[in-house]
Amino acid sequence: MALLHLASSWCREHGIALHVFHVHHGLSPHADAWLAHVESAAGALGAGVDQRRVTVEKGASGIEAAARKLRYRALGEMCRDHGVGLLLTAHHLDDQAETVLLQLLRGSGPAGLSGMDAANSAPELLGNPDLVMARPLLPLARAALEAYAAGHGLAWVEDESNLDPRYARNALRHTVMPALAQAFPGFQARFARSAAHAQSAQRLLDELAEQDLAASLVDGAVDVARLRTMSLDRAYNMLRHWFRRQGLAMPSTAWLTEMVTQLVEARHDAQLLVTHPACHIRRHRDRLYITPKLADLAGMRDPDDEGIIDKPGESFRWNGEAVLAFPAYGGVLHFEAADSGFDAAWLRAQPLLIDFRKGGERLKLAANRPTRGLKAHYQAADVPAWERARLPIVSSKSALLYAAGLGMDCQHVGRGEEGRIALRWESRAE
Repeated sequence: MALLHLASSWCREHGIALHVFHVHHGLSPHADAWLAHVESAAGALGAGVDQRRVTVEKGASGIEAAARKLRYRALGEMCRDHGVGLLLTAHHLDDQAETVLLQLLRGSGPAGLSGMDAANSAPELLGNPDLVMARPLLPLARAALEAYAAGHGLAWVEDESNLDPRYARNALRHTVMPALAQAFPGFQARFARSAAHAQSAQRLLDELAEQDLAASLVDGAVDVARLRTMSLDRAYNMLRHWFRRQGLAMPSTAWLTEMVTQLVEARHDAQLLVTHPACHIRRHRDRLYITPKLADLAGMRDPDDEGIIDKPGESFRWNGEAVLAFPAYGGVLHFEAADSGFDAAWLRAQPLLIDFRKGGERLKLAANRPTRGLKAHYQAADVPAWERARLPIVSSKSALLYAAGLGMDCQHVGRGEEGRIALRWESRAE
């Protein structure tokens, strides 16, 4: 209410439209009354109100985190709907002190101990990359805001859940913070100074990480040889920055240590995988890759596993279609007119089979190139093993015609005649 009053005065003075956004969580029996209070107070100041109702379900991280995620996403949606580029929140100095103390108790590093910024963008939270969120009241103590509200006759609402000590922030607010205030008057401002120092340190770490990552990335992968030249602290700093740039949740120090041990210290030719909650981290030819977690496809097999029960491929006929979909193989097969390719009439007459490789298949890509096994072709083309497992092949009877990611067998390909068809595989996300 204090922020609304201050913002309203400033906007009137500068001729700027003010929007008031409210999120109705439905968690309190008084939630409808809170919305009515906001509409009444904003209406009295001539500001329009928009609101969103959300349904909060307790997730693994708790109801507070679930409500926060939904609240900010709803605020981002309302900003986008109204063409708003600046979102103001009423976080204050006591909130900052609580945040820093909570992060300290969680064992956070400089990023967590930085607390809240005076202004920042949070596209992953607000779902809007062009939106800036600012906290103009961050330097002011809660007591100062209460005095301002009382002095201007402002009425505000106290959420009864703020008294529930089961929530970590409330436990700090009602037990720890009063004790700190008694023993260390003005501790909030000193916490804020510490947060500012942590922000400065984090900015320097980010600058160093950006420089290290730029020097280490090769075609989107991290050069492991370069990583080995760094101290562990510097390597961890760069890898965290890499994950953050990919929009991934920050891993724990223990997980990061285990990842570096496995992926960096293993033998040169090892094909290693470390699982992150949202992705896979793989090593291939001394480079680290971030790859998505993909479900196995129905026809997948391990061509190097001799004990696997053979799975039949999928038989089909080509009747002149431009595209045929094969969901069990994760994509579509294109049939395109080309100068070099299979004779169209011949291709129509063939019983065709799409499958994943079983091992032992051989392919001749050009007349001046030798016939080689698919594994050797994929290695020469630098196709990682995890990608090869999802690339199908097309054959006619016992003859291999096409291997996705490589090309067509030249022994069945003609050139310069009319009616030539080239095959092209396109993987599709499941």
